[in-house]
Amino acid sequence: MGEPQEPQHRVAIITGGSRGLGRALATELARRGWALVVDARRAHELEATATELRALTDVAALAGDVTNPAHRAALVEAATELGTLSLVVNNASTLGHSPLPRVDAIEPAVLRDVFETNVVAPVALIQAALPHLVDGGTIVNVTSDAGAEAYEGWGGYGSSKAALEHLSRVLAAERPDLTVLVVDPGDMRTEMHQDAFPGEDISDRPEPEESVPGIVALLDRAEPSGRYEARAVSV
Repeated sequence: MGEPQEPQHRVAIITGGSRGLGRALATELARRGWALVVDARRAHELEATATELRALTDVAALAGDVTNPAHRAALVEAATELGTLSLVVNNASTLGHSPLPRVDAIEPAVLRDVFETNVVAPVALIQAALPHLVDGGTIVNVTSDAGAEAYEGWGGYGSSKAALEHLSRVLAAERPDLTVLVVDPGDMRTEMHQDAFPGEDISDRPEPEESVPGIVALLDRAEPSGRYEARAVSV
């Protein structure tokens, strides 16, 4: 008889994994033994994060833009090479412009770019990943309260997150074999949040790490598909 096969790593793809919430979640999953595929547009930041993560687990770090089909395909291929793809986290997103414009001033080209990054790319990555995702696999789409509430200046970003949330609900209805989690991490002390409030002091916002326990609890408990506020989840 042959040697028993070692169980493959559980693998997570995390977009926007070089900083902020993506980096914080990647670090916690690495501590828990997940292998990771992470991406970001800034190669130097991504490699610095990957170096830290590799002290904990196996990591594939691919610099690129999630709106690029070839890049998305490379993320999925890297995941299958590491082990069993079990989790896709669509975390990468863009505000579109800083300072945030009113709806009557959003440039159509900017709005298209926001939807391309925040809606089209996550759906396309899910489509690419599904043939390789383990039975009962999980998709986490990171959203915002701006996708549910009307805030002045947040029309472009907020409407893109609202679209992503609705697509997530439809996907969950169409694919009950999957877990589709829409997660609002809340306000965080991140570069994106600073860009939304240029020149303002955002030091009172929580660090991204404070939103991670709730997300991990959702994964650990195999909570059903739905929308969750990360910091409201009991841990």
